[in-house]
Amino acid sequence: MLDKIIQRLSGMTCTLIAGGFLLLELLPSVAAWFGISLPEALGLPIAPAWGTVLLSGTPLILLAVKRMLFCHGLSKISSALLISIAMFAAIGIGDLFAAGEVAFIMAIGALLEDHTVERAKKGLHRLIALAPTQARRLRSGVETLISADDVQVGDVVRVLPGEVIPVDGTILSGETSINQAVLTGESLPVEKSEGDAVFCGTLNAFGAIDIHVTRVCAESSLQKLIRMVAEAEGKRAPMQRIADRWASLLVPIALLIAILAGCVTQELTVAVTILVVFCPCALVLATPTAIMAAIGQATRRGVMIKSGSALEMMGSVDTIAFDKTGTLTFGKPEVCAIETFSALPETEVLRLTAIAERKSEHSLGKTIVEYAQKRNLSLTDPDAFTMTVGRGIRANVEGHTLLCGSEAYLRAEKVTLPEAAEQRLNAIRSEGKAVMLSVIDGCCAGLFAFHDALRAETTETLTHLKALGMHTILLTGDHATTANSFAKQTPIETVHAELLPETKVTVVSDLQKRGATVCMVGDGINDAPALKQAHVGVAMGINGTDITVDAADIVLMRDDLSLLPYLKRLATATTATIRFGITLSLVINAIAILLSLFGLLTPTTGALVHNAGSCLVVLIAAHLYDRTF
Repeated sequence: MLDKIIQRLSGMTCTLIAGGFLLLELLPSVAAWFGISLPEALGLPIAPAWGTVLLSGTPLILLAVKRMLFCHGLSKISSALLISIAMFAAIGIGDLFAAGEVAFIMAIGALLEDHTVERAKKGLHRLIALAPTQARRLRSGVETLISADDVQVGDVVRVLPGEVIPVDGTILSGETSINQAVLTGESLPVEKSEGDAVFCGTLNAFGAIDIHVTRVCAESSLQKLIRMVAEAEGKRAPMQRIADRWASLLVPIALLIAILAGCVTQELTVAVTILVVFCPCALVLATPTAIMAAIGQATRRGVMIKSGSALEMMGSVDTIAFDKTGTLTFGKPEVCAIETFSALPETEVLRLTAIAERKSEHSLGKTIVEYAQKRNLSLTDPDAFTMTVGRGIRANVEGHTLLCGSEAYLRAEKVTLPEAAEQRLNAIRSEGKAVMLSVIDGCCAGLFAFHDALRAETTETLTHLKALGMHTILLTGDHATTANSFAKQTPIETVHAELLPETKVTVVSDLQKRGATVCMVGDGINDAPALKQAHVGVAMGINGTDITVDAADIVLMRDDLSLLPYLKRLATATTATIRFGITLSLVINAIAILLSLFGLLTPTTGALVHNAGSCLVVLIAAHLYDRTF
């Protein structure tokens, strides 16, 4: 109930009304400056400033009382307590304008801060929705559709093409290709056969398989991923307000100085003036205004920053960890090389192979077709087409018989590879690239190499980050050979390969334990726990999943990695501006206290002076919006 009252009175509507009351209180004095005579309080039965005190002051008083009752140690003493005391003191000597003014300024500061720290906490339910609800259990040769929660360790489960695997287990029979991107982020489907492990939540792309259950649904890899996202969310406490940290020291000091000044000067007005000028309005406004300006500029550049604490923390980041697939790369295979081993020209080998693959559902086959179309080759449909799931295809094309697929498939079809083809096959595999062979009329005619294409801006971005003092790390589910080969193309300094979501979290956690301030950049669902674990999580917004975007603190809406150095410079400048604003506010307070001690300021003029200080801090912070980084 108390929180609802505070929230309602601290809202925009009540704050604007409070500002209107304060303006009415000030209107007779302003009119007098221009020689216009207006009655005090404009002839109203009560002073308008009472409206400001009640609307903007009540939330501060309630907040001060709440912290005194429920907080521990020095956290009981807050800026809200000092302002409440100052308001009552100003009311006690009849200076309602001073009482209303400090309450109103604090209300404006609270609105600014609340606006910057709002975060959307959604998306976990989408991750939970990925968990299959049903499974096909086999017992005594009979297939029964049951709830996934009823599956037990040791059961046999059948998964048909296009279905999501409901449990963790090993394949008893069948061959297929599994899309494991939900867990590992791998861009290419993984070929699976008898004895291979499969995971809950991954997609069975082609063949029917029977699985021996090794872990039930509640203990599956997907459920672990869901729990990690939820737990990491709970660990991320919001940043404590800078003003309240300082207030733990400032409030007792202010009270002591005010009491001593009042006793020495025998003037209650001096004591009240010190309380008024010591109110940390500028201190409170320094942080949210700077963050608002920085977030506004970032939004113009296509960067969505969800909280002020994330922006401040980004300024302290010294280590940036990257997912590979879809982050540093485009996340889909591309033909990077074609080699021929027959008299046929490369163009003809490509054309015939593309025709053979036109009816294929395999990602590499589709890539070859797209590549041939980009080269404006004329493609027809194959005369005949058959597919061996997870291995390759056979097709008749314009009187030729083509076999396209893996080395194992061709050897099973009794095709002998020439020595040159085997040498190139081994060399390309050592570079971490995927390979597909094309056999025309019994002879190996061509070899197609595939890679996940590097984003154009990746190398330049990593170079700029290194120049800013950042340590760059690659975290990927890819094979170590692929990851190390990829890293050689970039300025990446450290590589961690063959990672599942939980091991990515472990790597980030280990870095944090060694004192690193870590930023994690990713795009896949499998990156969500690591994004939450890191001090700052950055998601690729266009290609990134909804869950990843929800898990991240910052989203690059243009999927442009070159925004990362800009973001780091902006965050550093924002942190410096906040510190300067805090220092400036403390200096202004110190000067105002000295002026108050010498009787040069009254509660009203003191309120105006510290209001001017607040405006100066706001103007300095607002300059961030137009600065070039």
